[in-house]
Amino acid sequence: MSGLEIERKFLVKKGDAYKGAAFSCSHIQQGYIPAEGATVRIRIRDEKGYLTIKSHSTNGGLSRYEFEKEISLDEATHLMALCRGGVVDKHRWLVKSGSHTFEVDEFHGANAGLVVAEVELGSEDESFEKPDFIGPEVTGDVHFRNSHLLSDPFCNWRQLVPEAYQGPDQ
Repeated sequence: MSGLEIERKFLVKKGDAYKGAAFSCSHIQQGYIPAEGATVRIRIRDEKGYLTIKSHSTNGGLSRYEFEKEISLDEATHLMALCRGGVVDKHRWLVKSGSHTFEVDEFHGANAGLVVAEVELGSEDESFEKPDFIGPEVTGDVHFRNSHLLSDPFCNWRQLVPEAYQGPDQ
């Protein structure tokens, strides 16, 4: 897949409502290879590997170019060794809402207690139906970028998030 990625990101209310609404769940581990001018991500999702390259956003994190290619699990495992700063560990829950699918990420390790949801859109002004568990929008807030969570994990700034949107520590 490649092309323009348009997505909005939100905090998720405390509790398991998103889990009950989900039609799918997968385990994701991802790391980042240092690069100038782009984000290079290696991801292992269940038993599949992916290489993703994303440009930097010019409009506050709402849209950017994305290239993603499935690679072998062996290739992904070897490329993970080139990643710097550790690995983001999370479970992703897929929740249908209207004609959209929300990807709800429940983070683990130093990011435990953080749960965010993203929805991909066809245009920047496309309307969508929010599930009840969706909270305030955090699109463009650097704290909530997966690549940032490696260098400055949620445990360091948890107090900046309203208590109603802090899941339990693990």
